[in-house]
Amino acid sequence: MNLLNFHVQFKRIAVFLSLVLLGCKSENNETSILNKPAPNMVFVLVDDLRWDEFGLGGHNYIQTPNIDKLATNAVLFKNAFATTPLCSPSRASFLTGKYAFSHGIIDNTDRSTLSHQLKTFPAKLQKEGYETAFIGKWHMGNDNTPRPGFDQWVALKGQGKAINPDFNVNGSETHREGYVTDILTAYALEFINEKRRKPFLLYLSHKGLHPNLHQDASGKVTNIGDGGFVPAKRHKDKYKGAIFKRRPNAFVTPKDKPALMREIEGLPELGKATATKEEVIRSRAEMLMAIDEGLGEILDILQSKKLEDNTIVVFTGDHGYFYGEHGLNEERRLAYEESLRIPLLFRYLPLTGKGFSVDQMALNIDLAPTLLDFAGVGKVSLMDGRSLKPLIYGEEPDNWRTSFYMEYYSDMVWYGV
Repeated sequence: MNLLNFHVQFKRIAVFLSLVLLGCKSENNETSILNKPAPNMVFVLVDDLRWDEFGLGGHNYIQTPNIDKLATNAVLFKNAFATTPLCSPSRASFLTGKYAFSHGIIDNTDRSTLSHQLKTFPAKLQKEGYETAFIGKWHMGNDNTPRPGFDQWVALKGQGKAINPDFNVNGSETHREGYVTDILTAYALEFINEKRRKPFLLYLSHKGLHPNLHQDASGKVTNIGDGGFVPAKRHKDKYKGAIFKRRPNAFVTPKDKPALMREIEGLPELGKATATKEEVIRSRAEMLMAIDEGLGEILDILQSKKLEDNTIVVFTGDHGYFYGEHGLNEERRLAYEESLRIPLLFRYLPLTGKGFSVDQMALNIDLAPTLLDFAGVGKVSLMDGRSLKPLIYGEEPDNWRTSFYMEYYSDMVWYGV
């Protein structure tokens, strides 16, 4: 080869290498993620958690260092909502990616048989090679026997008990002594710590922040012991005397909502007298502290096992809770922001390491297709939700939703109403 031809060939090679490097640089995130193995997934669901019920969420006195730590390296969906703001329907929607009218779990009555038949994203991941675990509160009826799609099954019976709870562990009934949140965390850590060759999904569904209640097949509830919100002993009275900074619409009697303005014998007009009490808000905050500590232990074990870079962590709640807004308290089903809006944090360090927020609407039905999308699996047919992946990549799709469908179903909790 003469010198002239050598220079021509050298320039061609240099140009080719430059284009390759430029392409790698312009698609750096996508390329790095595509080259990674399928991500592990940790899904943490907190019962009745308001969107503003943690430190960085806006709560004025609560201490949640581990939730806050997660948030600093995650996508915070500022406008996330539950399509049916009630425990059982929302839980089914997270698992299936479907509206309540589609999956059929429309209320808190006993839907045990139907819940064995749900087409869930964990079952799809299991079929595609994931090792899957459900730990905690299933709550679609009182049946806590194993559901399809889970290699490891640890479930409370119905609402579960805050102290000394009973579990179904892989088909066997088991009694455990201690505080329910700590026991659930221990089961979760044990699952993460197992040696495996497969990617894993851990679906951790807490009893907190729910009162200590039993719910029968009709949906009617009765107290377990004194009932109420039961924090771990080490956190009791942690926030004694603290006052929650309420929203401007707290204690305001509805004047344009006929259903809420009705006179009902034995019940006062909605207002300050009917609003959530400060001691309830405080005890809920104290109850969350054990959940926060458990989350910290989960984040620590992911780090110590060098799994954090390839593990998606989702932290969310099944629906909101009224802190006296419109004079309301424990009712959830209503189409108000306080009932519908949920916290939603999504951490996947290759994409979210610096942390950022998203304004677009996200729904509980979006999590199933999102996690399947990140696993490289097509979503289950007839899912109503859509993948949040473009938003997590920092894109702004032109056709993203600007409204959503909310469903309301009543049950037999409120006799005579």
